[in-house]
Amino acid sequence: MSAIKTFTEGKIFSPLLRFSMPILFALLLQAMYGAVDLLIIGQFCSSADVSAVATGSQIMQTITSVITGLAMGTTILLAQKIGQNRRGEAGDVIGSGIVLFAIVGVFFTVLMELVAVPFSTLMQAPPEAFDKTVQYVRICSAGTVFIVAYNVLGSVFRGMGDSKTPLLAVSIACVLNILGDLLFVAGLGMETGGAALATILAQSISVVLCFAVIRKRGMPFPFSKKNIRFHKRLIAQTARLGAPIALQDFLVSISFLVVMAIINSLGVFASAGVGVSGKLCGFIMLVPSAFSQALSAFVGQNIGAGKPERAKRALLCGMLSSFLIGVLLAYLSFFHGDILSRIFSQDEPVIAASWEYLKAYSIDTLLVSFLFCFIGYFNGCGTTRFVMLQGIIGAFCVRIPVSFLMSRIQPVSLFLVGLATPSSTVVQILLCVIWFFYLQKNSRRPAEKIA
Repeated sequence: MSAIKTFTEGKIFSPLLRFSMPILFALLLQAMYGAVDLLIIGQFCSSADVSAVATGSQIMQTITSVITGLAMGTTILLAQKIGQNRRGEAGDVIGSGIVLFAIVGVFFTVLMELVAVPFSTLMQAPPEAFDKTVQYVRICSAGTVFIVAYNVLGSVFRGMGDSKTPLLAVSIACVLNILGDLLFVAGLGMETGGAALATILAQSISVVLCFAVIRKRGMPFPFSKKNIRFHKRLIAQTARLGAPIALQDFLVSISFLVVMAIINSLGVFASAGVGVSGKLCGFIMLVPSAFSQALSAFVGQNIGAGKPERAKRALLCGMLSSFLIGVLLAYLSFFHGDILSRIFSQDEPVIAASWEYLKAYSIDTLLVSFLFCFIGYFNGCGTTRFVMLQGIIGAFCVRIPVSFLMSRIQPVSLFLVGLATPSSTVVQILLCVIWFFYLQKNSRRPAEKIA
């Protein structure tokens, strides 16, 4: 039977680091879904295919971000129950989550099949890549239920302090996706459709295998089919915690879609180049993302146990660790972005466009070390409405306007357009600092936000 890992006693740094590393590796492998698609497409297909996969995967990432945000509600609530030593309710939290996300999965599957063409139009997918983009989105949308299942699994185990089982799930999927890409794209020449098909097949097999592992290991608290029902109170709590995160992630992703649409209007090479840099940035941002997710569970348990000072110390440890690694990643992306870009494309105009945009993102690599850890901390405290607010302000008051204005400066510089992202991050960090000290000044315990 699985054991629950608690973070409410003992050292802080080493347990946080050990918990973060499997999350990091899981995120790394998860990012390889789209990255492997783009890598193999870039080696065996045209720039139009690269543009289609880049744009299509950005659309799918928007949906995935919503699901991930909602699932964070389960992580926080489950971590709370464990921190409060109310494990009898843990099974009901998971059961209600299964019901909630079954509905969510069906909804998004139908929705994305219907809006694939309008979304591709709004994204201003280049004419030569339009049909391929629609095809990629529709095929990937058919596997939405497996995206939901993976995120529910991950949220449950992270809430229990287990970051290794989600790593197992994504490891299986990554290997299968690589094999599928080699078969469908490189072997059978199915181009964009083959990349999408490989992705959903990998996800489906991974989820099935992980359920088999869970069934064999069991859960560390009572859980059966009786727990899988509509627990109105728990579903409401999960939604109240997860919905603001999901809305923020959705709107932030929409802002990146708008930025992508602005860049798509500049032509296929700019579109493909920014698509390549986007994949690279996905890897670069994994370290702060891992610490953010780890802090959500770590802080959630300590807030539930009534130990806010311990939660604050964990925030500091996360920031310092993330920043130190971020310095190295920023150096590589700014000074050697061309080498990194060649991993995904052999076209010199695409490589040049990617490196130019990547230089702006290298600045953000340092800044998000602080922002993402703040977000993880506030999520763990349950102040998810603030997390939503600061994300919306950064996206719609800074990122989109700055991107649009920079794209109108002639000659167009992708570096200047890319500066919109670190600009929004600076504003969001300032908001987080103000909110943090506001809570301290008013002696408001974060636990009061979690009901």
